[in-house]
Amino acid sequence: MSVSNASTLDAASDALHLPVLRERCVELFAHVADKTAVVIDGTLGMGGHTEALLATYPALRVIGIDRDPQAIELATKRLASFGQRFQAVNTTYDQIDAVIEQQIGKEAKVAGVLLDLGVSSLQLDQVERGFSYAVDAPLDMRMNAHSGITAQELLNTASVAHLRKIIATYGEERFAGQIAQKIVAYREVKPLTRTSELVEIVRSALPAAAMRTGGNPAKRTFQAIRIAVNEELTILETALAKAVEAVEVGGRVVVESYHSLEDRLVKNAFAKGLRSTTPAGLPVELADHQPYLRDLTRGAEKADAAELARNTRSASVRLRAVERVRETPAHLVPDFSKPLPQTQSLKGVRK
Repeated sequence: MSVSNASTLDAASDALHLPVLRERCVELFAHVADKTAVVIDGTLGMGGHTEALLATYPALRVIGIDRDPQAIELATKRLASFGQRFQAVNTTYDQIDAVIEQQIGKEAKVAGVLLDLGVSSLQLDQVERGFSYAVDAPLDMRMNAHSGITAQELLNTASVAHLRKIIATYGEERFAGQIAQKIVAYREVKPLTRTSELVEIVRSALPAAAMRTGGNPAKRTFQAIRIAVNEELTILETALAKAVEAVEVGGRVVVESYHSLEDRLVKNAFAKGLRSTTPAGLPVELADHQPYLRDLTRGAEKADAAELARNTRSASVRLRAVERVRETPAHLVPDFSKPLPQTQSLKGVRK
């Protein structure tokens, strides 16, 4: 389905938005069933997950965060019947600590955080936003269409080395060098302006054998450019660390990711709290080195056959969830005034 503006969209339409693993996500927040609580939906989108949570848990309040103003508008309309139990905030989800302070209070904690990562159904279904390699559209790819550089600007200004690093790192594309060279050669004749041009450039750069399997050959390059335009992984790393620190003891963090780069960050963020940091060789575990998180999913859960039949976009989902069992030891609390490890390692990609 393609649409052009908010007025043509019906936020309540299941044809537009089928929340991935909706029932499982609701189940993972069952700890709020018998109490007044606040959950942060850090990736509000069309509001499908939030709607399910509010409908299931009558005393729950949800604060939804989204960088896309159109998503905020549509979800707010969709969830209007819940009144003051829902508030929406237009920002990136790495600002979760600031949102909690503004909406609840300084040093407040919440009962849970939900993150459904990647590009939303709203963004994918709007052809003119340029997220899809399957249809021709302007090269935009911004999750907030009112701020930041577009994919067109990035592709027409970045050096070969910078493009190669973006495509190799964020797309895990082994032919990144050839694709980057083809992009720069193409723009020397005329600027790239359309998604179809980028698709053809990728096709021309890959050997025939590489295009026989794995779906559309431009998929990895589009993913890489989208991630770079929106700084998705650097924002995600900070958001994950802040989400863990935002939940109270007994609170939960639930994350759905859709490609290996996202899932690796989630796995690593949770691993910090799931393992003991007591030095090897000590006869007893030190109290301030015990795990402060408990794994609720035993690794990553995938969509089952029923979910896949209901929602084809669940094919690549990986769901991980943890529960806080104690406060984070002081020596392990992240210092958000300094770059986090992944953010630091990606410094050259984000020039």
